[in-house]
Amino acid sequence: MIEALSERLKPSYGKGYIICREYGLLQKRRKPHGITKANPKALPAEDLLKGDFKSETPNTKWLTDITEMKCLDGKLYLCAVLDCFDASIVGFSMDINMKTPLCTSALNSAVKRYGKTEGLIVHSDRGSQFTSHLFRETLANKGFRQSMGRTGNCFDNARMESFFATLKKDLIYRLPVYKMNRAEVRHYIFEWTETYYNRKRRHTSNEQNLPPLVKRKLFQEQIQAAA
Repeated sequence: MIEALSERLKPSYGKGYIICREYGLLQKRRKPHGITKANPKALPAEDLLKGDFKSETPNTKWLTDITEMKCLDGKLYLCAVLDCFDASIVGFSMDINMKTPLCTSALNSAVKRYGKTEGLIVHSDRGSQFTSHLFRETLANKGFRQSMGRTGNCFDNARMESFFATLKKDLIYRLPVYKMNRAEVRHYIFEWTETYYNRKRRHTSNEQNLPPLVKRKLFQEQIQAAA
């Protein structure tokens, strides 16, 4: 049965869900839980956002965090960076561990795509990855400001948690990831994020608009203001 599924399963989120439902392989939905652990010796950064996850311009406030998926050949960790302006994922990285390079890689992918914005706020929880010297040095070298929520309070990074909940509800819990290897799951996450979430999924935080339309609207307003 798994062999037949593998033959038919192409890199398509929708088709994958239909086939898995047909074979009775859908994974039960589970409640999300934090996986990062704070370093009690590290000095946390100030909470610069204080629950305000709205932004009038792109690349002003970025949120970041880590989540995990249990695959056939072990755990897969995802670190993502979300722009508060339009809820789009501007950078992400996946690896077999959740060490600091996973987070710096996600941050670097966002910078590579959108460039550096002096004074940009990067908000996270107090996980040891984010209080590490390497992560803080990466932020400082780019001219970014670090912000952190309170220990053990998921509401202080609620919008990031909401993205992970959407990812798992829309994709992970609809696929038998525990029967897929990490390479397959990586592919599905990449496709879902880049072709569906960032382009086709409407967000309540954007008044049900698509992320590309939010950026286009801002661009048009800037042109009109300059005319």
